[in-house]
Amino acid sequence: MAETEQITVATTSAGPGGTGEPGETVNLPVVELLTGRGFITGKSGSGKSNTASVIAEKLLDNGFGLLIVDIDGEYYGLKEEYEILHVGGDEECDIQVTEDHAGKIASLALEQNVPIILDISSFLDEEEAETLLTEVAKQLFAKAKKQKQPFLMLVEECHEWMPEKGSMGEVGKMLIKIGKRGRKHGLGIVGISQRPADVKKDYITQCDWLVWHRLTWNNDTKVVGRILDNKYADAVEDLDDGEAFMMNDWAEQVSRVQFHRKQTFDAGATPGLDDFERPELKSVSDDLVSELETISEEQQATENRIKELREELDKKNSRIAELEAELQDARDLSRMAEQFTEAMLNQADDYNPGRTAQEEMRRQRERFAEQPTSDGDADTNSEADTDSPDEQSPEPDETADATSGGGFGDAFSAFAEDGAAMNGGSASDGAETNGSSADAGAAMNGSTSDDSATNASTADAEPVSNGHADNAAAATNGASADTGAVAVPANDHTESDGATEADDEDLRAAIAEAVEAEESNGATGSANDESTSDSEGPAVYGDLRADIEELDRKTRRMLAYYREQGPGTPLNAHFSAGGSGDRTAAYARNRELRLRELVEHVGRGKYDSRLAALVREESDRRLDDDEVESVVSRLESAFLDGSGD
Repeated sequence: MAETEQITVATTSAGPGGTGEPGETVNLPVVELLTGRGFITGKSGSGKSNTASVIAEKLLDNGFGLLIVDIDGEYYGLKEEYEILHVGGDEECDIQVTEDHAGKIASLALEQNVPIILDISSFLDEEEAETLLTEVAKQLFAKAKKQKQPFLMLVEECHEWMPEKGSMGEVGKMLIKIGKRGRKHGLGIVGISQRPADVKKDYITQCDWLVWHRLTWNNDTKVVGRILDNKYADAVEDLDDGEAFMMNDWAEQVSRVQFHRKQTFDAGATPGLDDFERPELKSVSDDLVSELETISEEQQATENRIKELREELDKKNSRIAELEAELQDARDLSRMAEQFTEAMLNQADDYNPGRTAQEEMRRQRERFAEQPTSDGDADTNSEADTDSPDEQSPEPDETADATSGGGFGDAFSAFAEDGAAMNGGSASDGAETNGSSADAGAAMNGSTSDDSATNASTADAEPVSNGHADNAAAATNGASADTGAVAVPANDHTESDGATEADDEDLRAAIAEAVEAEESNGATGSANDESTSDSEGPAVYGDLRADIEELDRKTRRMLAYYREQGPGTPLNAHFSAGGSGDRTAAYARNRELRLRELVEHVGRGKYDSRLAALVREESDRRLDDDEVESVVSRLESAFLDGSGD
């Protein structure tokens, strides 16, 4: 039989478990080695790596290709005699490779029959080494299906990749796949391990040939007993270095053999005290290295480009972070500006001048009222001040809005101090006019009036009597007697030019008394006669309707605007109510609605109607939603049907 069909690797030896005469040659069929599944095991120093090296040398002598997965750097000594491509992760290798080289490594091994040592021990990163081995195994399996060429893969310390216990990684799964399916594609595998008990049993039981060197650990000898026989389990502990039990499918018997000593430098031998001399290693062809270097250069260029792109990305991310910070600062400034604006608007809305400011405003109005015209005709000026609202200029109308349309704290304090108190007379004899300018309500020196104060439309005015008619002044709005204006009872206290302002509590009591009198006397004169329903509906309806009807027409129309249109600004509501849009007048009327809790601030300078909430509060929340809506609908007539104008 030709040498290319069989290789001689050992001789038979004497001892327990031996068969045949000692010294007989032991041959192994090349095809079975290259395409089958083998397993070599033995404790450290028993000769298992020497056996693998002998088989590798014999295959290389006959020109067969193989790939050795070197875990501990034991096989580079083969380069002393053979031109083997040594690849790995450090400078000791012929070329440094990564997973990107996996395809080219498999191509060189199978297509160009180049023997390769894949030095895993040269990688500092175990994950990188495992990834490379996984990719090489995948590429070998894929290319073997096309090449159909016998090829052997030797894997050192296979228990690390194919463990009996624990999870198996991608490498182990791929090696198991080669062991099960590689034979029909011409791809063989040999697993080498010093711990057979730790190797996946699925792999060991599928092997075609097995070599058992010396084993001493109880768990390992038990494996020998299960696979070979108990007599071999006892004898395996006494085997010499290089001696082993060999079992294969083609011989169908177990032989005790002594493997030959390897011819090349033993890089895996235990170092002694002698000086170490590294042998002269053969170099591989520059063409082989250049092909891999091209891949390395391309990979380096790719890495450089990736680095540049990452730097650009970092710069852009930094710029984005800066812009986001600037945007956040701008948002903060905008928010601060909105808060400042809202605070200013609220301050203007809640403005109530003090006594000194009110006194100064009173003096200015008196000086303006006493100033003669260019023709010296004071009577003409007085007449002009009492003209009808249709003939007056917008400025007086806006001034009137700012005073009469304000809240209780503003409007009635102005009425008590600056409105119609006559010098030398009684403060209770003043009159409030809503349709004329604030200057038209200036006091007339040396005169008093105990019955009424009129505006330009005196023919339409109707005094209100509530039992205190002798001392009360009639209040009108300059349009008709149906405005729902309230007559203010006289105050028993008299005032001089510097008189103190009227007490707010007395005014509120007087207003409440006037409202009760007005309801009892039917002074509203509403065309729809809605007052008749007060006795029928909840008590809260009558109270709230009275509050609404005390408001002047524009203020009620502003309430109607909020009710119909939803949240809005006082300026829009005032303009919708027929006002001139004057800011002071709009906020003065809006203040009265707020004080009566008919509207509420909803943010960003906008207000909304709270009639429904007010009805619930006034009824102590005893009404359901339908009843609340019914009361609100009835209340709307107070400012939608024009009653009280």
